[in-house]
Amino acid sequence: MARNEKTVREGFWKKMARVAGKVPFAEEAAAAWFCARDPETPMRVRATLLAALAYFVMPVDFIPDIVAAFGFTDDATVLMAALGLVSSYMKPRHRKAARQALGLPAEKSGTD
Repeated sequence: MARNEKTVREGFWKKMARVAGKVPFAEEAAAAWFCARDPETPMRVRATLLAALAYFVMPVDFIPDIVAAFGFTDDATVLMAALGLVSSYMKPRHRKAARQALGLPAEKSGTD
């Protein structure tokens, strides 16, 4: 987990700055980042999210990101699978922080 945490800490926002407008899952990835960094998130949930985010950050993956139209398919699949497993731990505050970090308008929803 420590290696994934280091990979994500050092590379997540750098990669997100390059690709946020190109990937339809940018908001979910950013929310996962905030959830993984939340000290209230259980360790096993953090480990799951960090593994998925590390896969997104890594320059070498199953389908290279430079492949037009398909490059982020594997990244999205890994992230969505992880989120499916731990979605109950994703809080409105994580989603709000993600939207703010990405410069998106705030959603009109509940509080947390």
